[in-house]
Amino acid sequence: MKKSKLLILALVLAVVVVAVYRISNRPPSAEYTPEARVAAILVQGGCLDCHTKDAEPPFYADFPIVGKVVRQDIDSGFRAFDIAPLYEALVAGQLPRPVDVAKVEKVALDKRMPEPKYYLVHWGSQMTDAKRDIIVEWVRKYRAEYYADGVEGERAGEPVRPIAEPTDIDARKALLGYALYHDARLSVDNTVSCASCHGLNTAGVDNKQYSEGVEGQKGGVNAPTTYNAVYNFVQFWDGRAGTLAEQAAGPPLNPVEMASTSFDEIVAKLEKDRAFAAAFEAVYPDGLNQANITNAIEEFERTLVTPNSAFDKWLKGDDTALTEEELRGYELFKKYDCATCHVGANLGGESYELMGLRRHYFAERDLPLTEEDNGRYKQTMEERDRHRFKVPGLRNVELTWPYYHDGTRATLSEAVADMAIYQSGVELTEEENAAIVAFLRTLTGEFEGVKLSNENVQE
Repeated sequence: MKKSKLLILALVLAVVVVAVYRISNRPPSAEYTPEARVAAILVQGGCLDCHTKDAEPPFYADFPIVGKVVRQDIDSGFRAFDIAPLYEALVAGQLPRPVDVAKVEKVALDKRMPEPKYYLVHWGSQMTDAKRDIIVEWVRKYRAEYYADGVEGERAGEPVRPIAEPTDIDARKALLGYALYHDARLSVDNTVSCASCHGLNTAGVDNKQYSEGVEGQKGGVNAPTTYNAVYNFVQFWDGRAGTLAEQAAGPPLNPVEMASTSFDEIVAKLEKDRAFAAAFEAVYPDGLNQANITNAIEEFERTLVTPNSAFDKWLKGDDTALTEEELRGYELFKKYDCATCHVGANLGGESYELMGLRRHYFAERDLPLTEEDNGRYKQTMEERDRHRFKVPGLRNVELTWPYYHDGTRATLSEAVADMAIYQSGVELTEEENAAIVAFLRTLTGEFEGVKLSNENVQE
């Protein structure tokens, strides 16, 4: 009899627990806007408890043993992803960043967060199927509204997008910019131009670990490609330039790169070329100066886009554009979280991310640390930004070796393998690596109607 009562009591308690658990995990009301529902899920899930700068530890963070784990989780959570901008955009009814949307979508699809140790204590925080579906539906709606790129059907929901043909280009300014891009007079000794390190016939790079400036001086960071740079939300690995024009103003005065003392010095040299000066003044009535020179280079670089890749054709509905292996590579690319940072038209260039998210890249690199290894920290002096870099775009990546900010990976296969290890915590099989590399090769597009190539031959 006693056992029967205990059994009944246990069953009642189990029913109560299940009922309370289900009630606490109910998705936000359908009466809310889609954005408000997603914001509510982020709050319910405790996302703001770990993934924000000013996250307040719970009371049990002061407990022995448990407290250390909690504080480590908060620290690693914020290092991985600051969710505050996404949440604030949702609450304010503004468009969030595509990279933030991609990250939340992937977590929801995998239902990986919050971890069991969190939702077993914080009832109501678990990522249920219903909550996942709300997020996924909102993401598809967001992409349909945010991107006007002609992608239709299921593929309109993809986190990566096709390159568009350039529009609203001032052809006269771009022509001057082309000339300046190739003009070595921007350097102090007339030996180095923009094209010296960013050759148009070598995929916008020079395929060297570190580029050579005046008198053979070498820089401390790998030169990124100028193709599709217009899609980057900032320029340079550390993001110190907000626009292409600001970027163009940097190398001419950099003592290692072009080493001119001022733009006045550059202008004086260019003004001696009366034909060029006259052509310039016909477009810019106020003549040669830093603002106009960098504006012209910016206008030219806006033309350096490479649409019509095989992958773009597939995105736009051509089912024959990719092979089975290439498609599998793309699915693996998404499965292993690559498409949570390499998003949008340039498959990157839309956020700063930590180099070595899952394993300490710099501790295992076996090279001395340099100032350039600090990444974004150089500009902000905030510890969270140490080793955080602007994510490089992956367009034409098969042509832009060597890889990473330090140029230490010579082949695409090697770069893919190590990215999986250090960023995703995954060791790829040879077949998986080959498939992802095959997919990445489909990102090579066309410039002026011709598929981009590289006059260098990779060893």
